Formats: sequence, C-alpha cells, structure tokens
Amino acid sequence: MKFDTSGCVVYIVDDDPSIGKSLKLLFDSVGLKAHSCGSGQAFLDAFEPSGPACMILDIRMPGMSGLELMDKLPGRKISVPVIILTGHGDVRMAVQAMQKGAVDFFEKPFRDQELIDCVQKALEADVKALEAKVQGRRLDKRVDRLTPREREVLGLVLNGISNKKIAESLGLSPKTVEVHRSHILQKMQANSAVHLVSMFLTKPVALSS
Repeated sequence: MKFDTSGCVVYIVDDDPSIGKSLKLLFDSVGLKAHSCGSGQAFLDAFEPSGPACMILDIRMPGMSGLELMDKLPGRKISVPVIILTGHGDVRMAVQAMQKGAVDFFEKPFRDQELIDCVQKALEADVKALEAKVQGRRLDKRVDRLTPREREVLGLVLNGISNKKIAESLGLSPKTVEVHRSHILQKMQANSAVHLVSMFLTKPVALSS
C-alpha cells in the first residue's frame, strides 16, 4: 500500500453476484474494505459519505444502467472516483463514461493487479480531494473573520499590488495599509504574504463583503 487505506471503501456496483463476490474477496485480500451493490439504486441507498471511497461500476445493468447512475451522482452530491467495468463491445459506452468523469475503464476479463493498482490511485485521489475540501472550508472561515476593508486589501494583495498602490487605490495612508496587512496575516494564520497567496492558489474564495 502506498498510503493508509483505513477508512477507505470500494463500492462494487454490478448486477452479477459472482462478480461482486469475487471482487470483494480480491479487495479483502489486500486489506481494502469493499461493499458490493447489485444495482445502481442499491449503491445510492448504501453510500455513506463518511470517508474516502471509489466505485467500480458495471456499464450494463438492468433497470438503472451505469451511465444513468453516473448522471444521478451530482444531484446526490456524490463525487467519488468511478472505475468502469465493461464487457466486449461496450467500449463506446465506456468512453461515454470517461467523458462523464470516470477515471478509467477495464474490459472483462481483466488483470487483478491492474485493477487493484487503479483502485489504490483512485482512493488516494479521493483522499486528496477530501483534504482539499477541508482546507477550503477552513479558508472560508478565516476569510469570514476579515472586515470589509481587510477583504478589499486582501484582494489587492492577492493581485500583487504594492502597499503604496493599495494606499492610493483605497485612499489610505501606507501605514494604515500595513496595519491592515498585519491583521490579515494574523486572521488568515499566514506567516508571510507569499504564504497568504499560496493559500488561494487551489481554491478561489469570494472576497466581496
């Protein structure tokens, strides 16, 4: 394992019980928790957004197809990585799934180790995505602590504007701008302007009051 997978879940969505059972045994053998669902609706009923996860999804299923299930995920606010399983002749549908956001697809039969490696990469990506969301919420809370004027100054700092130009733009003295910048660094828990700018590189935050 390249990272700690405790708490991670692999959802197997396939109407063939033998596939679900064999894949569950496969992931159990490498220490990955797996949950087998016999239909798209069963997955929607079983999904718990409590930690990192990924989905192995069959394209052709009676009732709700794999593509139809993928269409429902955004409305349920489910954004786990999806790996497609497809039978011979379903490659075109697999490409459609990739266009909808699936991270990879495998034709049956497939190599166990290749699938395991793909699942581990998908879970690691979901871990990073969840961490980014947590960091983004923390950033939002820090921004909420800023006064309207501090938000104005922050917006200009993030655009690389100097203290002198900020002072001219807002009709303030350079000393007042320095005070605002000091307060912003303290409230945002940043140790420098460079650190402050780096916080906003991956997540834009609305600064309007």
